[in-house]
Amino acid sequence: MSSSASPSFFRDVNLSAATAGFVAVLVGFTSSVAIVFQAAQAFGATPAQITSWMWALGLGMGLCSAIPSLVLRQPVMIAWSTPGAAVLATAGLAGGFTMADAVGAFLISAALIVLVGATGWFERVMNKIPMAIASALLAGVLARFGLQAFAAAQTALPLVVLMLLAYLLGRRLLPRYAVPLTLAVAIAYVVARGQFNGGAVSFELAMPVFTLPVFSLAAFTSLALPLFVVTMASQNLPGVAAIRAAGYDMPISKIITLSGAATLVLAPFGAFALNLSAITAAICMGPEAHADPKKRYTAAVVCGGIYVLIGLFGAAITGLLIAFPRELVMAIAGIALLGSIGGGLHAALKDDAHREAALITFLVTLSGVVIGGIGSAFWGVVAGALALLVQQYGLTSKKP
Repeated sequence: MSSSASPSFFRDVNLSAATAGFVAVLVGFTSSVAIVFQAAQAFGATPAQITSWMWALGLGMGLCSAIPSLVLRQPVMIAWSTPGAAVLATAGLAGGFTMADAVGAFLISAALIVLVGATGWFERVMNKIPMAIASALLAGVLARFGLQAFAAAQTALPLVVLMLLAYLLGRRLLPRYAVPLTLAVAIAYVVARGQFNGGAVSFELAMPVFTLPVFSLAAFTSLALPLFVVTMASQNLPGVAAIRAAGYDMPISKIITLSGAATLVLAPFGAFALNLSAITAAICMGPEAHADPKKRYTAAVVCGGIYVLIGLFGAAITGLLIAFPRELVMAIAGIALLGSIGGGLHAALKDDAHREAALITFLVTLSGVVIGGIGSAFWGVVAGALALLVQQYGLTSKKP
């Protein structure tokens, strides 16, 4: 990293980028932290071990996001594997595995991710996916959050309407600061209404707890392999789509290798799977984060810095983030992603030759269907690729 990295960062960062980083953490953390807790508890985790999971995941996500973003001057976004946590929670309860078994599975899954990244296999596959299909995949993943933003109106209509009005007025009067303005209005509203649960905040340093891994065939088949497959298919696949849709050219294989290597180091402390982000990446890579695409890396650095704080002050930051009403989190996520959803749909549907295949990809991904434990992001790409194959196979060879 050059010596001018920090001064350059402070020159490039602005309010909208900092807000995008905070919103990314707010959305990514609060939307799935309960699943991570369930996964830890499924292996009989003590409160100290659960705190250790937050320590390991926070440091892993934070450092793997902030440092590469500063080096590459591009928004590199690393997150935990939410579908992976769901798989672990289910398998852990069903199989009676211990924390030592789980850590062994984390290490095997991480080693497989390093192998896939180091060989470049995953990036070569992604390079063969047409941009229209990748954009449709991203739009399908993000659109679920857009729908949830307005579904939140069923239980918090005044809050959602107020946020939507604040966003629309912000887009008209202060377009660069529409999302920060919306978030500020929402926070002021919930605090005034007494809906901010500040009692959940308690300040204390998180301490790592080391668990010696145990390796078994049962844990390999029930934990390690499913964790690896869903992390690659449901997280890294749409993560690459988010990067491509935003127009960035990143060393995908090296970043995936880094995420796997970081997981290997932190797995004994509870980091079950680190991977490319899609949802939070779209928040930090979109035009709302910064008007200049070359400066959007600052949003990822801010996000990474907050994740590191989550790791160091696990209980306090966790309490602060979950103190916000669920409807506020859902609404700000959907509103912050409107631009990325629209951009993804535009890129997916503008080409007549790929339009139907892209639309099929979008709808299958949006459906949320899970087949064989693998999420809709993977099946959306499969459906779109099959549609493209049926429609276009052999056409180019028949042209004079």
